[in-house]
Order: sequence, then C-alpha cells, then structure tokens
Amino acid sequence: MSQDTQKKRVLFICTHNSARSQMAEAFLKTLFGERFDAYSAGTHPKGVHPHAIKVMREGGIDISTTRSKSIDEFCGMKFDYVITVCDIEKEACPFFPDGEKYIHKSFEDPSTCEGTDEGKMAIFRRVRDEIREWIENTFGKDGA
Repeated sequence: MSQDTQKKRVLFICTHNSARSQMAEAFLKTLFGERFDAYSAGTHPKGVHPHAIKVMREGGIDISTTRSKSIDEFCGMKFDYVITVCDIEKEACPFFPDGEKYIHKSFEDPSTCEGTDEGKMAIFRRVRDEIREWIENTFGKDGA
C-alpha cells in the first residue's frame, strides 16, 4: 500500500470556506501532511478572504492560490474526519454525511468583524493562532 493511501482524510467545513477552514486545511497540510490529506469546503463559498491570505503568509504559509470550494464538490467522498470550525453561537454549522468521525471546534468568524483594517488583522491573527494551536494539539504526535 502506498503512503498516500495510508493517510487519513480530513475535511474542514465552515460557512464560506474563506478563512477558518482554509487556515485549518493549510496548517494540517503543512504541519502533518505526511499523515493527513486535508481539504476544506463551505456551504456558501465566497472566495478566500485577503486578510486570511495575509496572516497565513506572515506565518510562512501561502494560501494565495487556494480557492473556496462547496461541500458539493466532495459528495460521495469518504473522510476519516469531518471537522466543522464554525462559531456555533452565531452560525448554523453544516453537516456532511460521509465522515467516519465528526468533530466540532468553534472559532470566531474573523471575516465578519468590523472596525479598522488594523483591528481586523488583529482578529485574523488571533483566530489563525487559535486554529494552529488546536491543529497541533489535536493532530500532533499520535493525535487523531
């Protein structure tokens, strides 16, 4: 069996596939890509947020060539983990039927924050750092 077929498949889902799920996918690929194939999607994809691209680039990860994807693109695909990263108090979290295990981890949607550009960037950085820490703790070493 090849190394690729031994990897666990992970799908991160949020509403717009513009920031949180994109960052989670990129972190999992970058940090633990030897063990996991990561994907992301949204129920209402609307493009990768420019601030998400900027804050990930600050951390050395380029997501400028990624695109927002609909969960419909993954229908019929099986995943070891389906992870919703929406803010459960403010959003209706989507459901994807083809997962073996389901995990929910609520992160604030930085794309809805208001204020100055500097203030928005600070929120994107905080959410980015929260996602990275969660990915490291959940999937690192012998996790997940």
